[in-house]
Amino acid sequence: MNNRNRGKNTGDDNLFGSEKQLGKLKLAVQDMQYLLTRGYAEKAGSELVGNRYRLKTRQIQALRGASASDMQIHERNLKQLKSSELKDRIIYLDGFNVLILLESLLSEAYIFEGADGCFRDLSGIHGTYKRVNQTLKAVELVASFFQKNKIQKLVWVFDQPVSNSGRVKQMVLAFASENNLNWESELQFNPDKFLAESSEIIISSDAWILDHCKQWFNLIGYLVKEESLSVNLIKTW
Repeated sequence: MNNRNRGKNTGDDNLFGSEKQLGKLKLAVQDMQYLLTRGYAEKAGSELVGNRYRLKTRQIQALRGASASDMQIHERNLKQLKSSELKDRIIYLDGFNVLILLESLLSEAYIFEGADGCFRDLSGIHGTYKRVNQTLKAVELVASFFQKNKIQKLVWVFDQPVSNSGRVKQMVLAFASENNLNWESELQFNPDKFLAESSEIIISSDAWILDHCKQWFNLIGYLVKEESLSVNLIKTW
């Protein structure tokens, strides 16, 4: 594993670390929400807002992740469950989405809390997943959540086309076996569609999944509060 992590990119402090840049991003999110609410496509809206505020590529990426229409926010809130509603339930977890977000958070990368209350980062796997120094800690945090809330079963769902997805699946199952956890893991060619169509509770911060699933839980928000995690957090609303 060497010394790999998912920390900040060079230049992120310049893009997100000052009050001036933070204020600009918050205004951009407000404008983006206005446009999305009125039917603008995300790409067209983000280009318009990005040009207005002269945002850089990673700022636009953060803007897209943090933004949603009024209707999207309302409907996501209606489907969001509390931790008290999870006991004895089956939960499907968006594997790479959650794992990479936790790894980024633990690596002190910038994490963005969007208008829907979800936490998102700027990392990506680009077709290949590689373990980092924070991977085991991320899995341990999920295990703590699982045990504290007496969940019946947790199913990790990974993207089969992503290189090393099979290894990650085996890592998760080995951890579960060592710690006597009722976990399963699946490889899916289209995990977003699979999760969105599931009748079970979903854990993900992927906007499309949240818009189409039946019920979901904000795991990252829960962990930040319950585990008192130190987070390089930017509230965008």
